[in-house]
Amino acid sequence: MKLSSKIKIKQYLPYLLWILPLAFLGIFYFYPLGSIIQLSFSRGEGNALVSFWKAITDSTVRSVLGFTVWQATLSTLLTLLLGLPGAYLFARYQFRGKNFLRALMGVPFVLPTLVVAAGFNALLGPNGWVNTLLMDLFSLSSPPIQFLHTFGAILVAHVFYNTTIVLRVVGDFWSRLDPRFSQAAQVLGGNRWQTLREVTIPLLAPAVAAAALLVFIFDFTSFGVILILGGPQFATLEVEIYYQTISLFNLPLAATLSLLQLGMTLILTIIYTRLMNKISRPVQQRAERQTQRPLSTWRKKISAGAIIGILLLILTTPLIALGTRSITHLTPSQGGNQGLTLAFFKALTQNPQQSLFYVPPSTAIIVSLLYGAITVVFALILGLPAAWALARGRDNVLNKVLDPLLMLPLGTSAVTLGLGFIISLDQPPLDLRASPILIPLVHTLVAFPFVVRSLTPALKSIQPNLHQAAAVLGASPRQVFRHIDLPMIGRALLVAATFAFTISIGEFGATSLIVRPEFPTVPVVIYRLLSRPGTLNYGQAMALSTILMVFTLSGMLAIERFRIADIGEF
Repeated sequence: MKLSSKIKIKQYLPYLLWILPLAFLGIFYFYPLGSIIQLSFSRGEGNALVSFWKAITDSTVRSVLGFTVWQATLSTLLTLLLGLPGAYLFARYQFRGKNFLRALMGVPFVLPTLVVAAGFNALLGPNGWVNTLLMDLFSLSSPPIQFLHTFGAILVAHVFYNTTIVLRVVGDFWSRLDPRFSQAAQVLGGNRWQTLREVTIPLLAPAVAAAALLVFIFDFTSFGVILILGGPQFATLEVEIYYQTISLFNLPLAATLSLLQLGMTLILTIIYTRLMNKISRPVQQRAERQTQRPLSTWRKKISAGAIIGILLLILTTPLIALGTRSITHLTPSQGGNQGLTLAFFKALTQNPQQSLFYVPPSTAIIVSLLYGAITVVFALILGLPAAWALARGRDNVLNKVLDPLLMLPLGTSAVTLGLGFIISLDQPPLDLRASPILIPLVHTLVAFPFVVRSLTPALKSIQPNLHQAAAVLGASPRQVFRHIDLPMIGRALLVAATFAFTISIGEFGATSLIVRPEFPTVPVVIYRLLSRPGTLNYGQAMALSTILMVFTLSGMLAIERFRIADIGEF
């Protein structure tokens, strides 16, 4: 009887592991989303199908959808153009400072939109460093570069955000490809270009397609970049949802656009997860130390230096401009001269009006750190069983269905989801609208997919014969996890926790709708400061953005330090 019970537990374990993650998604994702969509359609004329058909046949909606697809496609192509040479360099060569550069280039991916907008504003805005320098050099009366509120700003910002996806997804896969495939092709008479076309590109195609698809998903659902850097003349589906909800309160149209975006995101996510499953089992893998070689010639060193220089120029100059602007005070009375100061950082802790209701910006740092810690706990509790179920049941039908669903929160309108929380979570025992715990729950929704994607490859790498040997020796499933699985995935857990923390402290979309005034997060305070006039408010926004950037950089350095070189998705 005891043996029979163990067999049943082992048989149904992949299904049992999904109970907690699915309960969380059901209560805090599908229920709020369904509530707001149901309410939205109930306010429209006719039934839901009539509202949906009316919306998708509208010329304005078709125009918004067309621009959304167009800008995402062009942004993806430009990201691949910049990222693929870098992926090759990081995959095939060893050089000093490589891990630090990988971490540095990963910072933009987890920075909130407001910080990125502030960085580009500090670099290329009307009072940015580049325009200021050009005006001083050529005695110009107006800024010569008009970067903000242009289509180019959208493209550059998307490349800035997503290049690290190509570096990691394609680079990690490329680094494990056995170089003997290419060597064999050359032995058989193929030149360099023939080998690239006939051997390397076909092997890399699934990884490149997966990276391109993930980049496209993030560009397709882009919100803050379009709203802040693009300006009012550009609108993606996400921006149109925001405009229809907040400005016009046209909930039926907003719900229709949300469903359209969600449906397209689900299709793209299904394709992405299948591609990732395919590249997780390539024809033949080799350890990175066996596939990489040093930069042995001057030609290779110059080429590597050029690639690194271009990457650093695009991915770090906005961050450097942001940091320098936070310690620089523009004094118009001195003809626009720049002076170094720490006044903006000091002002973060001050209450100039001595108001009892004023919350100093420094409070947001403590609040964000606390929310981040809680998010880590929630995300690991939910992500570990989901990742374990995916790793132990690759051919399980349930896994094939649920795997893409885990990515849906990333493609859901933050405005729609935020309003869904306000509307649905208003009755005991789920009356959480005024509870501070709601913020970490929202952050967990966003961090959850990254945690699962970080842990699943590590769990898949554990050999099944270790579990079989432990079971033969009488170990229970709990003992197997404690003594075999946990020690082997310890570093992956640290990576997942760091991802969850950095994502939490930078989340802005849904948080801005449900945050309590007395417990603001850093991105929310940055937005408030940027929306107010005055040099001091702008300087404090730059200072807070710099602090957030430092935390993010520290997190990415930790991820690069703890990640397992041979496995991982991000």
